[in-house]
Amino acid sequence: MNGTPVDLSFKHFNSLSDAWTEEPSSSLRPLKRNSKKKYLSCSLRLNNNNITDLHDLHMTVSHFLAEPSQLAWLDLSFNNISHIDKVLCELLELRVLYLHGNCLCVLSEVDRLGVLPHLHTITLHGNMIETNKAYRNRVISALPRLKTMDFSAVTRQERVMAKIWSQNFRRSRETLQ
Repeated sequence: MNGTPVDLSFKHFNSLSDAWTEEPSSSLRPLKRNSKKKYLSCSLRLNNNNITDLHDLHMTVSHFLAEPSQLAWLDLSFNNISHIDKVLCELLELRVLYLHGNCLCVLSEVDRLGVLPHLHTITLHGNMIETNKAYRNRVISALPRLKTMDFSAVTRQERVMAKIWSQNFRRSRETLQ
């Protein structure tokens, strides 16, 4: 069940609960619904709104998708999200996560996403965390199954460098304690 993405982008809502009254935008491929009027899709676009937090994410996904546990592609880009909420770590089928163009400023919060067993694509550019010198190494180290980061392939050499960086980072933290 892949289906057309449920598109709630550019709706100008401030919270996820505001989305519950919205109708998804139409696309070239029509959205299909089940008998309960839930969408037969595993993709959700919530980009280009004014979302600041994700505490209603489960309710929002359940509101729109026939099988919320199967959410595989989530676009939260170009909002005002400042933290990587732990609710994202509960989306165990998530494969693609777009978070670019937000207000993320704590690089270590990316580590939380390491529990997602299928996450292979992430975007984080356009956030304050991108200015950290260890940005790419830290993300690749925290998310070892990544194939694509910020719309660029993760190379074998980058994986090696991230592993070395991670080992040195752990050693330096142990020395400080």
